[in-house]
Amino acid sequence: MKRILVVEDDPAIAFGLRVDLKNEGYEVEIEADGKSALARAQKGAFNLILLDLMLPGLDGFEVCRALRREGSKTPIIMLTARVQEAEKVLGLEMGADDYITKPFSPRELRARIQAALRRGTGDEPPVFRFGDAEVDFERCELRRAGLPVELTAYEFKLLTALVRNAGKVLSRDRLLDLVWGPGAFVTDRVVDNHVVTLRKKIEPEPSHPRHIVSVRGLGYRFDG
Repeated sequence: MKRILVVEDDPAIAFGLRVDLKNEGYEVEIEADGKSALARAQKGAFNLILLDLMLPGLDGFEVCRALRREGSKTPIIMLTARVQEAEKVLGLEMGADDYITKPFSPRELRARIQAALRRGTGDEPPVFRFGDAEVDFERCELRRAGLPVELTAYEFKLLTALVRNAGKVLSRDRLLDLVWGPGAFVTDRVVDNHVVTLRKKIEPEPSHPRHIVSVRGLGYRFDG
């Protein structure tokens, strides 16, 4: 049975997460403040940590940073009510594997947990290669011809969502949920704009894309 540490100071949210995750077959432990969470994570062998950003004592950034400095490789998904890109980038830079914005759907959270657990057990290749490019999921980095390509956090998450669903058509709504999170105040046009920018960074001929393909009236599909 996989063990998940839920770090959440809102009792109602913590209770809901405990019930939902236990119903999915996980063993769940709860902590409500940063210091207790850090101590519990240091002592216990958890398969994944759900870490709220705003916590009493130590905030989620500090807890994540402390665990990574100690060498912990336990997957961490940050739970945040904030939508500012800079804060999400900071979370990833501190070592978080993923983040999800409140309010979130239990279905999406379960999917992200399953994906993080697969990555943590090595079931998912740490590097995905296509053309002259490669996506390094562990380093959160895109390289072309061996050289790093600068991506924003949203561009990397968009590319990740596409390549992890290679061959499948993803609607704009689905991409909004995967990349920006349910309830984010963004429009479909934001997806299109990011796709245009991303194509310029990965496609041999951005005006004639062969990797990020538009499927008229439906969305986008990634072809390796």
